[in-house]
Amino acid sequence: MPAEWEKHEATWLGWPHHPTDWPGKLDAIRWVYGEIVRRISPGETVRILVDSPTERKLATRYLSRAGADLRRIEFVIHPTNRGWTRDSGPLFVRRRVGRKSETAIVHFHFNAWARYSDWRKDRRVPETAAKLLGKRLFDARVEGRPFVLEGGGIDGNGRGALVTTEECYLSRRRQVRNPGLSRAGFETALREYLGATHILWLGGGVAGDDTHGHVDDICRFVNPTTLALVREDNPKDINYRPLAKNWERVQDLRLEDGSKPEVIPLPMPAPLFFDGDRLPASYANFYISNAAVIVPTFNDPRDRVALGALGELFRDRPVVGIHAVDLALGFGALHCLTQQQPG
Repeated sequence: MPAEWEKHEATWLGWPHHPTDWPGKLDAIRWVYGEIVRRISPGETVRILVDSPTERKLATRYLSRAGADLRRIEFVIHPTNRGWTRDSGPLFVRRRVGRKSETAIVHFHFNAWARYSDWRKDRRVPETAAKLLGKRLFDARVEGRPFVLEGGGIDGNGRGALVTTEECYLSRRRQVRNPGLSRAGFETALREYLGATHILWLGGGVAGDDTHGHVDDICRFVNPTTLALVREDNPKDINYRPLAKNWERVQDLRLEDGSKPEVIPLPMPAPLFFDGDRLPASYANFYISNAAVIVPTFNDPRDRVALGALGELFRDRPVVGIHAVDLALGFGALHCLTQQQPG
């Protein structure tokens, strides 16, 4: 699996249409999408899943008014349950033969985080993408059963190291993606289908994350040897202890060459709540596109700290903030919405 900062051919998105994902905010979310596409489209094609020709027209109006480059946008008509393309969209792998390379898609059998009952439309997205692009589609199976994995549950450096969490993929009681599968079986599947050689295990994720521990809210590779890891400085915050434990654990992790990764801290924004529920707001949910690194911001003084830290790490493209308070109502942000298609 190539690293996210490597050259993209395209970014995949799913146009928002599920009103319960963002209660009372669906129209505002469409404008956020306009800003996302406006920032990404100067550097690559943006492929957007839409339910119908009518929705394509609606999306075109919003994107045009937002100033997105419509010449770089391709609409793919494929009904979806939700728009979290990081988890349900096509996950690409690549192999090199001499100076040439080819990409393919792995079908990881999305099941709505083993939480919701409506996922069947989303599960077919990789099939549609493979057919549209003329790519090979690998059917991920372990011990004769479909293997479930979401893109937001892993992050890689493109050289064989992947970081993930025990809370998400080793839980025996909550949101169990692959019942009965051991840690060894899970690691074997990552080696077979993503070319992983080293799995870096952290503990748990942030409060309010309805995926039950996705790593893209807490820890991200920013180059082959460096991790950005979120830290909560308030001992009274519910995230303080689990994130502190991740900082303890990361000291023992090793990359594919046996070296220790450099670890850079990212702050956590002040707590966000909606209707009494904690939302999983995190600066780690950024997305690395060809043209820019887009970072969720939350009208918080720490926005500036997070943007500055990431600006030091990404010197080859601008780091820009996108207001994500409304996105967080859907329990995700920029990385959750996007999926890269490598060149």
